[in-house]
Amino acid sequence: MSRIGHTYTRHFDLETRQHEILGMDLGEGPSRRLLVTGAAMYVVWTGGLLLIFGVPSQLTFTLYFAPPAVITYYGAQRSRANERRWNLTQWALFIRYMTVGHRPVINGGRRAADRTEWLPVRARLGERAESFIDLPGMGVLEGVLGKEEPKATAGHATRFDVRPRLYGPDAVYRARKRTGRKKQ
Repeated sequence: MSRIGHTYTRHFDLETRQHEILGMDLGEGPSRRLLVTGAAMYVVWTGGLLLIFGVPSQLTFTLYFAPPAVITYYGAQRSRANERRWNLTQWALFIRYMTVGHRPVINGGRRAADRTEWLPVRARLGERAESFIDLPGMGVLEGVLGKEEPKATAGHATRFDVRPRLYGPDAVYRARKRTGRKKQ
């Protein structure tokens, strides 16, 4: 029998909206988070392109304007995979997982994982890696994706010779008396 839990805090998510900008009425108004995200995206994207390529021409204006608008519009929507996150957050986590990967926590963090213990890119991509390599011309990237994850090998069989014993209170008293601290 499986148990299913429900989270109701999503119903209490109140968004602040911007109803007016510089005296111009926006009616119902867009979400302030959407505006802040869009402004940040435009500053970073357009600023970077201005530094690299300079002022846009009529042909390149779309390249300056469209990508931040599309990313902001779709990124500010709720994710279907996790309703509590934006699509932008899901995309950022996916990109981080693909680039950095998963570094295992060993013994509660007492020992850092060796590079060989990290999850390789091919394992992170899963079945998509094989279909990607099978595409025409993509076989050259097989070295970049790394080797397949090695299968775990088992050591020698461990023989268990367990015999349960029941100790009474008199045996426990004698053992405690032998190992107990002596009075000085």
